[in-house]
Amino acid sequence: VEKYRPQALSELVSHRDILSTVQRFISEDRLPHLLLYGPPGTGKTSTILACAKQLYREREFGSMVLEVSIQGWGGGSGWEKAHTPHPPFPGPKPPPFFPPFLRKGFKLVILDEADAMTQDAQNALRRVIEKFTENTRFCLICNYLSKIIPALQSRCTRFRFGPLTPELMVPRLQHVIQEEGVDVTEDGMKALVTLSSGDMRRALNILQSTTMAFGKVTEENVYTCTGHPLKSDIANILDWMLNQDFSTAYRKIMELKTLKGLALQDILTEIHLFVHRVDFPPSVRIQLLIKMADIEYRLAAGTSEKIQLSSLIAAFQVTRDLIVAEA
Repeated sequence: VEKYRPQALSELVSHRDILSTVQRFISEDRLPHLLLYGPPGTGKTSTILACAKQLYREREFGSMVLEVSIQGWGGGSGWEKAHTPHPPFPGPKPPPFFPPFLRKGFKLVILDEADAMTQDAQNALRRVIEKFTENTRFCLICNYLSKIIPALQSRCTRFRFGPLTPELMVPRLQHVIQEEGVDVTEDGMKALVTLSSGDMRRALNILQSTTMAFGKVTEENVYTCTGHPLKSDIANILDWMLNQDFSTAYRKIMELKTLKGLALQDILTEIHLFVHRVDFPPSVRIQLLIKMADIEYRLAAGTSEKIQLSSLIAAFQVTRDLIVAEA
């Protein structure tokens, strides 16, 4: 992942509208405080690091850029932890011992995982941002915008990084595959893109782990390496739930789960896609989706997978009876 991290704004493959705006900020020397948010692996950290490398020469990078992860401070309990270890960073004026070429411009503070900061830490950061605006720019990076207090949001220019589309991911993956000499089939590439859900970091990690485990990246190897149920397994599970009696369906699904080490949550995710694709009567579809949502909620609360599997099979058998009755 780090080996192929983009080093310049021109190497980033997505969010061209955001990149063009940031590039204009840099060229006009008017970079504001930034708030980059969105799902993991969509290029937030890569974007700001590429900006920093364009702003600063290599020898001054370490002195002008401070990159810190809030999680490293146990949730950011107290903003003092951020700037106490670095007394001159940020500071109202460059310290006199700095070389002459550091006396111009501004420093850059990158706060990764900012949504892990406590409310008190975020409130303390409000004043720090205002106090050092003259010679410091702050960039907050987070996954969930709702966890950042409105006062901080209003002090920053916000950019949302959405999940990457397959059209953007495939060329970059092909570049990595070519550089590393990896054997990837067409269905293996589709599986990588599908399971990563727009997360480039996850796609590269799956590619690397599958290559090391099997040597060849095929659809079956990718699904096996990630522990995700194969499409053929999902088809069998649905067939059993809709066409077998309760006891037979339960026994066969449990045998399959044990043999392949499948998680009920992953099975539910795939079945959701099936329910949306199949032409169920609207009332039946709604009842089934509500029941599956209840099962997912109970699984998240830590209930037994065996009990929830029984509930899932029962929901599909009730659905079958409803469809037969309507027909």
